[in-house]
Amino acid sequence: MLEMDVAARFGDFKLEAKLSCATTGIVALFGRSGAGKTSLVNMLAGLARPERGRIAVNGEVLFDSERGVDLPPEARRLGYVFQEGRLFPHMTVRKNLNYGYKRAGRAPRIDFGRVVALLGLESYLDRRPGGLSGGEKQRVALGRALLANPRLLLLDEPLAGLDQARKEEVLPFIELLRDSLGIPMVYVSHSMTEIVRLADTLVLMSNGRVEAAGALEDLTSRLDLRPLTGRYEAGAVIRAAVVRHDDAFELSHLRFAGGILRVPRVEAPVGAEIRLRIRARDVALAREEPRASSILNIVPCRVEAMSAEAGPQVDLRLDAGGAALWARITRHSVTKLELAPGTPVFALIKAVAIDRTSLGRDAGSGRFLATGQ
Repeated sequence: MLEMDVAARFGDFKLEAKLSCATTGIVALFGRSGAGKTSLVNMLAGLARPERGRIAVNGEVLFDSERGVDLPPEARRLGYVFQEGRLFPHMTVRKNLNYGYKRAGRAPRIDFGRVVALLGLESYLDRRPGGLSGGEKQRVALGRALLANPRLLLLDEPLAGLDQARKEEVLPFIELLRDSLGIPMVYVSHSMTEIVRLADTLVLMSNGRVEAAGALEDLTSRLDLRPLTGRYEAGAVIRAAVVRHDDAFELSHLRFAGGILRVPRVEAPVGAEIRLRIRARDVALAREEPRASSILNIVPCRVEAMSAEAGPQVDLRLDAGGAALWARITRHSVTKLELAPGTPVFALIKAVAIDRTSLGRDAGSGRFLATGQ
């Protein structure tokens, strides 16, 4: 468990955050720039001191202003990967990694060779950071943090300085480390795409406060949290399983609570579980089932809730056999279709709206994840 109840002031910025959640898998801190994500992680790491409060990890108190407890960073056993890596430029990759290995002290150590193999660093060991790409540097930074044998790994926007190609290089390694080593992580980001791909628990922050925390699927399906999750990126996260592959048309058939979804072929075996995200803007609605359409996914649903604010667009939460979907349509269409909570509809989802290149393993089971683009 991660428990934080802290308050601090940084210039004109005031942070008062309370959080209690399991550290299984990846806990993601999400919010706009300036929400207080990095400040909160720095207090957890011991790099910033709260004015008051308490911090505990798995029952061990790291900070308690009332009891006078304030463990130094090196005693907290928390690995930290910064946005820019912060490798020692005069050291080879091997020596950078060994720096973390030596910091593990007498605690049980993660095997050096295993970390090198997991991160694909074998051919870089004798090179210096100046000769590495941004993605390669972040892999070394991950390895150095892991070899210090942390109880919890903190990643503060580790992909923010990378281009998309380098991000796609590093993301699978983060997933692989999570699944292979079982080390819990706190991942800071303002990219919902990264959050949906990696996170198990989502923590939403705004103006120095934790506004909501819980399972990723639950929080991303709530209409009231759209101002925090981002309206443009809004969508539902659902779980499905691969039931078959259609080799003739290069499609995969996924079963979820609402029926079958056909998507561009995913490289996952039959029976594999998938977590996929379908954005609200990629869902159209019909009152009657279309007889002839290019759209492959026609899912019977019921309108569960509708956004109430004024404007040309309306967001609707749909119940698809127990799974939550979102749709974003015009207010004109809401009126034309006479939609209201309880109205039966058909959700129309283009197969190509679910990007087959954005795949990853779900925590702990070798499952995969697909993100609608």
